[in-house]
Amino acid sequence: MAESNDSVFVDVEKIYLGGKEHHVRTGCGSVSVIVYGDQDKPALITYPDLALNYMSCFQGLFFCPEVASLLVHNFCIYHISPPGHELGAAPISPDDPLPSVDDLADQIIEVLNYFGLGAVMCMGVTAGAYILTLFAMKYRQRVLGLILVSPLCKAPSWTEWLYNKVMSNMLYFYGMCGLLKEFLLQRYFSKDVRGSAEVPESDIAQACRGLLDERQGINVLRFLQAITRRPDITSGLKKLRCRTLVFVGDNSPFHSEALHMITKLDRRYSALVEVRGLESSECSIRICGPKKSTLIFLK
Repeated sequence: MAESNDSVFVDVEKIYLGGKEHHVRTGCGSVSVIVYGDQDKPALITYPDLALNYMSCFQGLFFCPEVASLLVHNFCIYHISPPGHELGAAPISPDDPLPSVDDLADQIIEVLNYFGLGAVMCMGVTAGAYILTLFAMKYRQRVLGLILVSPLCKAPSWTEWLYNKVMSNMLYFYGMCGLLKEFLLQRYFSKDVRGSAEVPESDIAQACRGLLDERQGINVLRFLQAITRRPDITSGLKKLRCRTLVFVGDNSPFHSEALHMITKLDRRYSALVEVRGLESSECSIRICGPKKSTLIFLK
């Protein structure tokens, strides 16, 4: 199984900025958690999309002054990375059991118990939003609210299954190759942001491309396989009683999925924020300002 030999320079002091990394041992292996802020404050749990981690998915959001004043000053942030997606992660052994989405959701409760947390707020993006929604359904008393960006709730369509199958084959045989990164950038960004022959690639897309170089192909493959095998959880959405806020851009490939999900949630506890004319990855850029969120990829 091939891996990318590309590398990217990472300034660790700029990454952590006071956050402390913990490696929490769970029933499905170790999981990395970066903790920011005063642990006496209420907890906000984050979970990123495929091939991303806290840095590439959420760092720009939390460095935006407007958001920081609301979130960082009121919560202690616990950034959970999917197994093997943390900075500097080594390849996971192919002999390790492949986790299911239920296993990944159960890891979260073990993280909460490790830190002695009670009920928490949760923020997730696409695949991460699915994991956190499943977690909320399994452990309702431990979730106060959900902030979901382009969430998934149904089993993969034939189109998504085929798309994921192609990416899985590329990851297995070639690792984080250039074509695979193009597939991922299409997942994260609109055509305007990715650039073309007439329009240069944006800074945010270039930053994302560089950060993807750091991912281990086998680790991304394992998360992709788990998400591809996810069951439909639509029937359980009505039973959620936590406040749920769904964000989606109307050009997002997950737009219809998000609309489907909001119709299945209890209207008394849920709301939809739809951003016109944008991919969902660009919603946060418009909210936070184009120059203040160059490392946020909310699809």
